Amino acid sequence: EVQLVESGGGLVQTGGSLRLSCVTSGFILADYGIGWFRRAPGKEREGVACISISRGGVTLYADSVRGRFTISRDNAKNTAYLQMNSLKPEDTAVYFCRCTKIQLGRPPTDYWGQGTQVTVAS
Repeated sequence: EVQLVESGGGLVQTGGSLRLSCVTSGFILADYGIGWFRRAPGKEREGVACISISRGGVTLYADSVRGRFTISRDNAKNTAYLQMNSLKPEDTAVYFCRCTKIQLGRPPTDYWGQGTQVTVAS
């Protein structure tokens, strides 16, 4: 059974930090790219950060979080992370982990976690 379980969310003051974890099971995480997404109240879901499957893990960030958030992965632990520093009230959202495997000639395989709430108090 495939599972993605996010944790690490909570309530934090402006300027604080949180580290989100996404523990996966039921598939080989090393074969998947990983992305963190968020959905703020009244807004559409948006991509926050992603990391490739390649050795070294190429990373990309949304402009709104670049320099404050860091995505990483530990394939041996089947876990993805999102370190969030200098948090702002506008970072308040439900954060989701997504794992995607692209295979040429076949539909992509896509897994989502259930989300974890992050609330940043002003």
